[in-house]
Amino acid sequence: MMLLASSAAAAKAQAVPTATGPGSAIIIGAGASIGHLPYGQQNLAGAFAFVDLQPQWRFGVEFEARYLKLHNSEEVSEKNFLAGPRLLMRSGYWQPYAKFLVGDGHIEMPFRYAHGDFLALVPGGGVDVEVNDYIKVRVIDIEYQLWREFPFGDMRPYGVSTGVSVRLTRIVRFPKGPRARR
Repeated sequence: MMLLASSAAAAKAQAVPTATGPGSAIIIGAGASIGHLPYGQQNLAGAFAFVDLQPQWRFGVEFEARYLKLHNSEEVSEKNFLAGPRLLMRSGYWQPYAKFLVGDGHIEMPFRYAHGDFLALVPGGGVDVEVNDYIKVRVIDIEYQLWREFPFGDMRPYGVSTGVSVRLTRIVRFPKGPRARR
């Protein structure tokens, strides 16, 4: 009976579950982007900025703004203002993710003869590399866009981006102690 009571007292000393992640996060970032615009077969370059809100380490929301205007001779430009769910595949140094964004795709036609705003459906994904607890490099971000009801049929621009991001929230690590990574 005494052996049973002592084993019950020892059972309270369980380890923290191994399925814990780095917790919630607010991350902001920016970088360079290259895209292909099927209207006029334009290859454009520019910049993008994003905010990732991760209420739980695996699931979150991404907000993204992109402006592509460089590398064209006809004053064509593309802007995107998008938001949607983001799924982090795993936590570690290499962090692959998938996302599905929805929002506004804006185009300025050649020589500013016309412009338009269209519903953009944007599946995508990429890989972030953790430099330290607060800085990540967005190695690659790939997006395929579908712009609905474009006057000449659905337009399908696509692009590749790279950048850097900063985590604004602090990380709480479990278990706390001398062996925990800070």
